[in-house]
This record gives sequence, C-alpha cells and structure tokens, in this order.
Amino acid sequence: MLFHPDRLSFGLVLPEQARTAADIQFDTQLGIATQADKLGFDALWVRDVPLNSESYPDPIGHADPWVFLGALAAVTSNIHLATGAIVLPLRHPLHIAKAALSVASLSKDRLVLGLGSGDRPSEYDVFGEDIENRKALFQLHWERLAVALGPDQKVVDEGGRVRNEFAIRPALQQSPIPMVAVGSSSQSLEWIARHATAWMTYYRPLPVQKDRLALWHNARAKVTADFRGFGQSMVLELLDHPQASYEEINLGGRTGRRGLIDTLSAMREAGIHHVAFNLVTQSRSAGDVLEEIAADILPALP
Repeated sequence: MLFHPDRLSFGLVLPEQARTAADIQFDTQLGIATQADKLGFDALWVRDVPLNSESYPDPIGHADPWVFLGALAAVTSNIHLATGAIVLPLRHPLHIAKAALSVASLSKDRLVLGLGSGDRPSEYDVFGEDIENRKALFQLHWERLAVALGPDQKVVDEGGRVRNEFAIRPALQQSPIPMVAVGSSSQSLEWIARHATAWMTYYRPLPVQKDRLALWHNARAKVTADFRGFGQSMVLELLDHPQASYEEINLGGRTGRRGLIDTLSAMREAGIHHVAFNLVTQSRSAGDVLEEIAADILPALP
C-alpha cells in the first residue's frame, strides 16, 4: 500500500534528467528505476505530457506514460508505478481503463492511477475541448473510469447506459487499482475525499501545507470515515554535506541529509503519507543521491 496512515513512503519522479530541450533518455531512466526498486523506494511517478509548446516551461520530450509504465514494469519487481497525472478530461475513460488494467496485470498489481485535469490550458483547444468544461469532464470521465475499474468492470457509454454486451479486459487482479486525485482538478476537497483514495498536491513550506492538511481532514470527515491518503511532490537538491541546513527553494528544498531527515520527520508528524522526490542533480549523479537516501534517510524514517 503506497498510502498508509502510519507510514511515510517515498517516491521518485521520472524522467530524472536535466530540464533541457531533449527527449527522454530511456536507457538512463530504466537504469534509475531499476536502482530505485532495488534500494527500496516505494514508487516511480511518470507524467502525462502529450504535447510540447512554448507556453509550457518544461522542454523535455516526455514519453507516452503508458509505454513508459510498460517498460518500467518489465525492469522492476516491487516498486509501485504511479501516474502523476493522466490528464483525465483529454483522454477517453475507456482507453484509460484498458491501459490501466493492462499495466496492473503486467506489473502484478503495482499501478497507482493518479488523475488530474492538466496544467497546460492551451492543450484543450488542440484536443477540441473547452477548458471551461474541465471540471464537468473530469467528474464524468472519473465516474465512467471508476465503473470500468470496479469489481464488475462495467462498460458505460456516453449516455450513461451500462453496455452489458461489452467487456473490458484484462480482468482485475487481486487488488483494485487505487485512483488518486493529483492537484485540485477544479474539484472541491469534499469531492476528492469522496471519490479518491488519496490526494497528491504540490510542495508547500510545511506551515502552509499544514493549513491544506487541515482543510483536507475537514473535507474527509464530512464525507467518509475511511482513511484517505495525503501526498506531495518535492523538488530535492541533496547536498554532499550531511550537516547542511534546510533551505527552501522553488517547490522544495536544498539540504544535507540531517536537514532532510528532520524535515521529513516533521512532514510525517504533520500527517503527510507520501513524498515524491523530484531530484535536482546538478552537482551529483542521480545514482549517488539515491544511494544516500536509501542508506541514511529511509532507515531513519521506517
């Protein structure tokens, strides 16, 4: 279980490469994934970026997430494979269901299906959708997807009718596929708490994030007594100076291992259940950083 009420788990955002106008380096990313799996990390997160444009600052040529997940499933054994996030309003829910079931089967139930509404407004026009409709589209597609991934794996058409003459395969394995809301997706926190198994949001300094946690707990309490996970991304520049103090940077922190342990301990105490590291590796290799986290950080936060 990636989100657990009594544990802080750790993920890694892929691709882990310099933010330059270059396509994804598959061999490098699969090597990093294999290393993270062997070192005991909990999740690998991949993104859904169908198009590059000048209006979006990330210049990397991202791979299709489902192709990438298939490759990751083939070279790893234990680590969860998570999407952060599939752009739900711009993809057909039955296509998402087919792909998710396939990856879940291939990976032996390691898929965590993160879903969002996208952070690139200009793409909506290219795909023939009005961005003003994204809230309604997100809800509609979520409902159809949830039914397709439910115990009976029902196919629901555009009119909301169950089409029993159709089946969607592969069949679910032993466990249901967790559906996680990534970002607000134009939804209320109560809607997210009612429908999603967890909420992933972006990094904020902890005093600010605690306010979001309070809102999340209040929303969850209004709609369900069940556990709902809370996770966040975190840009991390881990310095090769163990005693370097923690310094806030854009969407994360720059620190030595001691400062990182203290910061993550405070996050766990505050009620954060998962942190997905987005590594900054200007002065160190990704492999070196992963080794240090596995050797010195993970054991300190069992």
